[in-house]
Amino acid sequence: MLKKEIAYIRKQFKLDHEKLHIYDILNVYIMKDSSEIYHFERQPFELLDREKQELYMGNFKKLLLGELDQKLFELRLHEEAEAPTRVMLHQGLVTGDAEEWHDLMMLLVEKMLADTTYEKDTVVTFVRGQYYQPTQARNDEAEESENNEMFSNPFILCSVNSTEQPRKTLQFDYVEREFKYNVIVDPIIKLSTPEQGFFYPSVTDGYSDVNRILYCSGRANEPNAHFIEEVLNAETTVTALEERSIFEEIVKEVSEDQLDASMIASVYEEIHQVIETHEEEEPPKLDYKDVERMLTVSGVENVTPEKVERAFESIVDNKNYEFKASSVIPKFNSKSIKITTKVATISVSPQDLKYIKQVNYQGRKSILIEVDEDVIIEGFTLSTEEL
Repeated sequence: MLKKEIAYIRKQFKLDHEKLHIYDILNVYIMKDSSEIYHFERQPFELLDREKQELYMGNFKKLLLGELDQKLFELRLHEEAEAPTRVMLHQGLVTGDAEEWHDLMMLLVEKMLADTTYEKDTVVTFVRGQYYQPTQARNDEAEESENNEMFSNPFILCSVNSTEQPRKTLQFDYVEREFKYNVIVDPIIKLSTPEQGFFYPSVTDGYSDVNRILYCSGRANEPNAHFIEEVLNAETTVTALEERSIFEEIVKEVSEDQLDASMIASVYEEIHQVIETHEEEEPPKLDYKDVERMLTVSGVENVTPEKVERAFESIVDNKNYEFKASSVIPKFNSKSIKITTKVATISVSPQDLKYIKQVNYQGRKSILIEVDEDVIIEGFTLSTEEL
């Protein structure tokens, strides 16, 4: 699933959008600690108050917001489980019976409750509907509207939201002209900050892929492994943060941890170049041959294909492992790298690392930063000291 495909789907979630129809919504309220279903309610989405519809639309858009492999993960569904979720979801996708869809989603809630205790009261929301997508690229010069050539994609979306108790407030009553202590006991459902959820089915090459699902995590690089494996019966995933850590370990082992800032900057520039020049829709990946080439070009000494292969086998136990290029590089054009010392924290972009060096000055390690202009601190221009 590509970033642009997720963005297209997310853009449809607004009221009165001609390319989106939501048929039914099911809400299930789960009690904390006991993890029991306290209440559930299903109804046609169009019968909700418009204000409620807007709140839910905001929740769904928030759920689908984030970077791939950080908050959004495309996962393959397995069928080896005793009651495979893929079968439930597919049946729920194709059935035209709202009662059957309701029963299937409740079975999925039962899987959520097995071996899980929720710390807060939780609401699980399911919706079913369909969105429309052009069958081909739009031709702005054509007289026909793009709506004349559309195909529909049925979907099921699930959002898991925790609740919180309302704050105690002091109010002023204009009529009685007195201050009142306001007590509200009804919990607030945190629709603006979903804990997790999913969108089914995923999309491959513009078409629905019923064998894959888009899992959505509420926190970056913190997917819920239990939910993925036991509830969705999906493959485990590697986050972008974990993949970057693996890549760094391999680079350290091959270089024998003898890297200066200019070498690191050069490696990042090589990866950025791969991303920028990649012409296929699928995100570019890096194998051990790419890593060997990048380290060699960046000036790392004694790099050989065999040495890189051994590093791959040692750290990921697979010399043919491929990294997603976008996962192993910090944001290239922003100050995404933090250099932290006990006296200061410096933020730089990957492309500007080449202007930083660690030097030995008067017997002590120091950071040397090359600048083109005078340094001004709190309005004071620093004098230049000759080394």
